[in-house]
Amino acid sequence: MEDFTEQGLCDAIAAAESPDSFVRAEAGRFLAAAPQIEGVAGVLHRLLLDAQDTGVTSDTALALLARGDVAGLRAVLAARAVASDQGTADQLAAELDCDPRWATGQDRAELIAQLRTLAVDRNPDVRSEALLRLAHLR
Repeated sequence: MEDFTEQGLCDAIAAAESPDSFVRAEAGRFLAAAPQIEGVAGVLHRLLLDAQDTGVTSDTALALLARGDVAGLRAVLAARAVASDQGTADQLAAELDCDPRWATGQDRAELIAQLRTLAVDRNPDVRSEALLRLAHLR
């Protein structure tokens, strides 16, 4: 069972600053699975844009997308929209494109509905990235 107590979250936030990419990736997976990610959104954003290792980016994005909710998808879209490093941008795009929810009818419909919700998000970066993803469906 995950330790989503205040201490567990504090420990993961500290681990997100580790020089060891495996520790940062583990922190990303843990924080992405937290019941409420809004409180750690800034840390997740930094992990998604990890400049040293796209493995951290990948693990964090996969864990966020595995949530299957708007909050996880929003976090990945927000990072993809502002990724300045081409390798990181490509990794985030690949995780979005390979989301297993694209493979089945009901999951696909839910993912499209989430993208439509995010297409009117308050964050213009999230909006533009969601609209871009929706445009590829046409």
